[in-house]
Amino acid sequence: MTASRASLPILITAWSVPALVLGQFALLSGIPLIALVVSSLRNSQPRALRWWSAGLAAVYLGVLALWALSPESAPSLSKSMNPAVTAFFVASGVAVAIAHHVRKTAKAG
Repeated sequence: MTASRASLPILITAWSVPALVLGQFALLSGIPLIALVVSSLRNSQPRALRWWSAGLAAVYLGVLALWALSPESAPSLSKSMNPAVTAFFVASGVAVAIAHHVRKTAKAG
């Protein structure tokens, strides 16, 4: 197996998701997350990266659903997440970004 380089926009998008969550812009992290999922599906990337991106999207949608359906009305998604959820979300985002850095493709031939 040989390593192939991920494109710079995909890497920036992957790293921006945990950065936005840490910066208390969790709701806005959905924008680069959508771009990451779409680019993972459209480009000829390994299937594992598609699963990683879909997993991160599932974490985001779960956190978003908990915020939207909670009886308390927190002013923002970032303020409604407790530190453990924030840490899990950031760790998931970092794992996906690292997976995009070290992606591997099979040799041709």
